[in-house]
Amino acid sequence: MFTKTLLSSLLALSFLFHGCSDDAAEEANSMIATNEYILTSTDMTQFVVKKEGEGFVVEGQNKVIIFDIFATWCPPCQDSASHLSALQEKYKEDLLIIGVTIEDTVTNEKLNEFKNTYKADYTLVNSAENHRFIDALATHLELGARFPIPVMAIYKDGKLVSHYLGAIQEEFLESDIKKALGK
Repeated sequence: MFTKTLLSSLLALSFLFHGCSDDAAEEANSMIATNEYILTSTDMTQFVVKKEGEGFVVEGQNKVIIFDIFATWCPPCQDSASHLSALQEKYKEDLLIIGVTIEDTVTNEKLNEFKNTYKADYTLVNSAENHRFIDALATHLELGARFPIPVMAIYKDGKLVSHYLGAIQEEFLESDIKKALGK
C-alpha cells in the first residue's frame, strides 16, 4: 500500500513539474523567437531592426544598411572606421551604417571617444539588445559562435547584398553599395 501511495505521489509530482517546465520553456522560447531588436545609439536614438524575408531591415529606413560588428579595442575595427565614415558621407541619402559593439560593459563615453579618435562618423549603438542581434546576424550569416571582427553585413530591402569578415578595403564596400543601389 505504501509503495502504491509513494509511486502515485511521485507520478503526480512529475506531472506537476513537467507542466510548469513546459510553460516556462514556452515563454522563454517566445521571447527568444522574436524577430525584433531595438538598438539604441550613443545619442539615444532608437533603431528597430527586424528579421524580415532573407535578412534584416531597419524600420522607417529605405536605405542600404551596413551593420558593422566591432569592438573599440580591435585594430582592424579602428582602421575601418574612417572608411565607413567616408562612405556614409558620400552616400548619406542612400546609406545607413550602424556600428554594433560586441563589448558588454562599454560606456557611451568610450564609444564617443572611439568615434572621435577614429573618425567614426556614423551611428554607434550601445544597447542591451546588441548581443541578441549579433547572435541573430551571425546565425543568418552562418558564422558560428566564434568569428573574427569586424563583421560587415550589407542589406537592401531585407536582402543580403554581401558580408565581410575582418578588414576590408573601402572600394569593395562601395562596389556593393552601388550594386545594391542599382548604379
